[in-house]
Amino acid sequence: MKRTLPPRSTDTGTGTPARGEPEPPPRSPLVRALAMVVALAATVLFAVVLARLTLTPSYASEALTHSNLRPGDSIRAYLDQPAFRDTVKQLGGNILLGVPFGVLLPVAWPRARGLLRVVALTALVMAMVELVQGFLVPGRAFDIDDVILNTSGALLGYLLLGRRLGRAVHPPRRRWWQRRRRAGRDRAATAGTEGT
Repeated sequence: MKRTLPPRSTDTGTGTPARGEPEPPPRSPLVRALAMVVALAATVLFAVVLARLTLTPSYASEALTHSNLRPGDSIRAYLDQPAFRDTVKQLGGNILLGVPFGVLLPVAWPRARGLLRVVALTALVMAMVELVQGFLVPGRAFDIDDVILNTSGALLGYLLLGRRLGRAVHPPRRRWWQRRRRAGRDRAATAGTEGT
């Protein structure tokens, strides 16, 4: 008995159809708009929570705070604490604080999709939060390790959920090489029809 293989998938894995396949229908503008509004509302809510967690003064710890500009120092200090619960609270809390950025940015702002863009925007926002903490909020200090942990959380959120949500809501982006290739095919097609 002869076995036959199923037809090969023409999916290129890039989010764009393979050559010769029709493009998928565009997503409903209403669905996209609703998803963006929900993501923006969640971002505003997250910003309020972030401000309450990071920008409230801590007068009791004013004498204990110091800035950290050397990556890894605070993380080592957290790991050297005898209480495991405090270590998890500090490291896990800082990582969890960045996760919403990785999930919400690709949905709320289509131009912010992409691993490097999410990481860069999160690092920028968290560095600004840390600078405000260090200069304006009593009992708080700038800590570069917090920026690193928050950015790691955004990276985790993007890889686990944000990438999929961004692709589900917004149409796939065309890369420069895809636009150039398509423009060349279109020119060749019009030149071929003009010759007949």
